[in-house]
Amino acid sequence: MTKEEKLLTMRNLWEDMRSEISTAYETPEMIDLLDQRSARIESGEAQLLDWDKVKGSIGRQ
Repeated sequence: MTKEEKLLTMRNLWEDMRSEISTAYETPEMIDLLDQRSARIESGEAQLLDWDKVKGSIGRQ
């Protein structure tokens, strides 16, 4: 996908989901999981990976 196609896709997804986001809610379990993951990243125990690099490594070992 080109950058323009990606941006258009993101815009379309946002427009499609915008009305649902205000009615959606996060459960306490979801919030706890996100907090745990955030703490692991901040402590250096985990790291964020670039999606394009991850995609390229799938299936290779």
